[in-house]
Order: sequence, then C-alpha cells, then structure tokens
Amino acid sequence: MPEAAPFDPINLTGKHVLVTGGSRGIGRAISKRLAAQGATVCFNYLRNREAAAVAKKEIAAVGPEPLEVRANVADEEHVERLFGEIEEKFGKLDILVSNAALGVLKPVTKLREKDWRWTMDINARALISLAKRAIPLMGERGGSIVAVSSLGATHAIPFYGAVGASKAALEALVRHLAIENAADGIRVNVVSGGAVDTDALKFFPNREEILEDSLKRTPAGRLVEPNDMADAVLFLVSDMARMIHGQTLIVDGGTSVLA
Repeated sequence: MPEAAPFDPINLTGKHVLVTGGSRGIGRAISKRLAAQGATVCFNYLRNREAAAVAKKEIAAVGPEPLEVRANVADEEHVERLFGEIEEKFGKLDILVSNAALGVLKPVTKLREKDWRWTMDINARALISLAKRAIPLMGERGGSIVAVSSLGATHAIPFYGAVGASKAALEALVRHLAIENAADGIRVNVVSGGAVDTDALKFFPNREEILEDSLKRTPAGRLVEPNDMADAVLFLVSDMARMIHGQTLIVDGGTSVLA
C-alpha cells in the first residue's frame, strides 16, 4: 500500500466562516483561531456591543478583517438577515461553527414551558435554521459544520436539565445532518467541552462548586480553556478530519472517562 501523502499545515486562507456567539468566551477563541489560520470570519452577537467591538479588534489583529452582525440565531428573521449579509459580503460559506448558547438554569421540576422552549430554540433548533442556510452556500466545494456542546448532554449537572437536554438534542441533530450531507462533501461534527470558566458559567448558582469539583476530577490537572476548544474545532474543519462525520470530540482532560 502506498504511503499516505503528508498533510500541509492547516491553512484556511480563502475560507469564509460563520461563528455564532463569536464575541465572547469559546466563540471568540474559535473566531481568533480560525482567523489566525487565514479564514475570513463572520461572527454574530446578541446584546453586548462592547464585547463585539473587542472581539472584532482581536480577530483583525491575527487575521483578515471580520464581519460582525447583531442577530439572535433563535429568531428565523434574524437568521435570514445574518445570511443575507454573509451572501452580500462573502458570496459563499465554507465553515459554520454553531456555538451560540443560552439557557435557563433551574431544577427540572421548576422549569416553565417558556423556559424549555427558549433553551431548546437557541441551543438546538437554531442549528437547523443555520444549516439550511449554510449548506447551499457551501455548494459543490463542500464544507464543514461544527456544533459546540458540553458534557451536560450525557451527564447530569445540577440546574442544567434544560440546557443538557438541548445539548443532547443538538448532538442527535448533528448525527442526522452528517449522514444526510456526507455524500456532498459536507462534514458535520461536535466538539463537547468539560467545565470552561467563561462568562456563561457565572450564571450558575453553584459556579465555584462546579469549578472546584471539575478540577479535582480532571486527570489532566487543569480545567479546559477556550483555546482548547478552539484547537479542536480547527482540527475538525481542517482536511486532517476529512473522514470524520457525525462524531463528538470530547475535550475535557479525561474527566468523562472516569465518570
């Protein structure tokens, strides 16, 4: 059998990327990592203009000038407007990173119907809307879609019932999208992270307990950082992952292996 040709260093020059929720935390780290490899990034944000301005400056410092769009990915009209701007500015899309996430943090029996619907809409259903608009822009070139999940999809975490269920739904959707689009050269996968100390974690009433417990239970000896997640996304959108379809890549320093 002939020896496989070596892969070139990851070069995303000429690629156009959408990172949802790309103004802070994991999303910002992903945006910067892909831009640093040459990609032109569009990121959306929902409320925090200041964070978006900082993200835009940091992304531009390492790569091409990014496009920022204020949009709620749980709102179909906002998604249409978001992709309208992408079509106008880019004319195509090569990579979609579905990272934006919010949710109600309550015990399951305390959840209201609107809590459930809102959490599922932004964390799971949004991927359907995004994929429906992104895939045609990938065309015959193919492309890559990566959804960002968490261990709450498979492990019970206090106050995380609605979000965990939405992440489980997200991972199931990824598997179906992967099979439906593999023949067209579009890869769909998940990066699932352990506890990451970002702004989102500040909303947990038991934040300190989560961080302390996660650190004790992580064989690697430290918590996952946003750049760890960004590196995993970079791998999955690169040609090195060309035969990876419908998989969940867990980035947790070994925590889930022991659970």
